[in-house]
Amino acid sequence: MHPETTPDQTRTDVAMTDAEAASEARRIIADAYRPTAYRDDTPVPVRGDTPPVAQPGRPPMSQGATDASVLMLAGATATTMVGGTAAVLMYVSQYANPLVCALVFGAPTALVLALARLLKGAKPAPDVHHHYDGPVYQDQRNIHTRTAGVWARTDNQQ
Repeated sequence: MHPETTPDQTRTDVAMTDAEAASEARRIIADAYRPTAYRDDTPVPVRGDTPPVAQPGRPPMSQGATDASVLMLAGATATTMVGGTAAVLMYVSQYANPLVCALVFGAPTALVLALARLLKGAKPAPDVHHHYDGPVYQDQRNIHTRTAGVWARTDNQQ
């Protein structure tokens, strides 16, 4: 056996014909493009003995919970940076007044919160469009409900 061959190959010093070379080239190309993974399409049982296992990373949760956790992480990071800056400033200056630092570093946070509250309330009401085919009767009544007493009695008045 030749040192450049693997045990399952045999080396022949005989030259190949063009047809053999083409056949060997097709075999090599086919081997190179053969899939290296296999997908098992057998159906998975709906219920089994093994409970589901959480994957590494963030724990499974709803989209709303994920958004809220990212928002909390961002807020915690911003708070840590502002507090750390204030602490370093007070330590380095050795005579900084903590009340003044609280006002200086807390003012931007209060301003951002106030602006966010203002913008949240400033959203325009959505336009409501109704499209009907045929005769339509719309009843727009206001009903005032009042519940009073130990034994609850509800009065609905128009």
